[in-house]
Amino acid sequence: MTTWDAGDIVDQEGRTFVVTGANSGLGAEAAKALTKADARVILACRDVDKGRAVAAQLGDRAEVRRLDLADLSSVREFADSIDSLDVLVNNAGVMAVPLRRTADDFEMQIGTNHLGHFALTGLLLDRIGDRVVTMSSAMHQIGSIDLDDLNWKRRTYRRWPAYGQSKLANLLFTYELQRRLEAAGSTVKALAAHPGYAATNLQSHTESISSRIMSLANPIIAQSAQMGALPILYAATVPDATGGSYIGPSSLFETRGHPKVVSSNRKSHDRSVARQLWTLSEKLTGVDYNFGG
Repeated sequence: MTTWDAGDIVDQEGRTFVVTGANSGLGAEAAKALTKADARVILACRDVDKGRAVAAQLGDRAEVRRLDLADLSSVREFADSIDSLDVLVNNAGVMAVPLRRTADDFEMQIGTNHLGHFALTGLLLDRIGDRVVTMSSAMHQIGSIDLDDLNWKRRTYRRWPAYGQSKLANLLFTYELQRRLEAAGSTVKALAAHPGYAATNLQSHTESISSRIMSLANPIIAQSAQMGALPILYAATVPDATGGSYIGPSSLFETRGHPKVVSSNRKSHDRSVARQLWTLSEKLTGVDYNFGG
């Protein structure tokens, strides 16, 4: 069984990472491990004050820039501020929140978790030197992509299926991005990860009984945020990690443990849906990908 942990991260001197949602939880833990490995890390945060509090603990290799994934104008402004980077870590997300809309009238979960990161990746792609890593979830298993009502305008909104849809979209995006990068002859790789069941503040923001249940369960069954960050750190730093891989915990039905390559469900590998979701995402965000050539 793998025992890879943050102490196994190879030297990251001279490499630049952008980590979204790095003001707390898994993103903050990832930023901490990356700076410890001598990487330069840009903490891309909606809450800049919280981001600065994290950065203050990490030293001069960390800096904070504002990014609100629920506002495409903010995504564009952030992307314009980046000259070059080696790795984009699409970590930020919201989970099982009540029905809300982003600044661009997207349902909040698909808008933040998928469309915001889709736009960010496309806007930065020509400046990414190594790889794109996107955080999904074991909850992709309960998701379905409704291409006719992606933003829950006609369906009765259900917070957990909406979350599952957004996490399934993360995987469809990653696999399709890898296929398009390969077709273009690019050396950039796309990978996905999931944290298992890790104790983070994401679980306290559902504004429902779910938050109370998870707060009671976390001390008993959840692994730490440090352990939950390992899959995305593995995907972001292991030199020979394969493009198109999905990394998750190795134990107890992928709820905890050290990282390894794991599998995702059949829906996540539906190439037709992936292509249609890609086209729809470009239309909704106004971001057309340029693979060169």
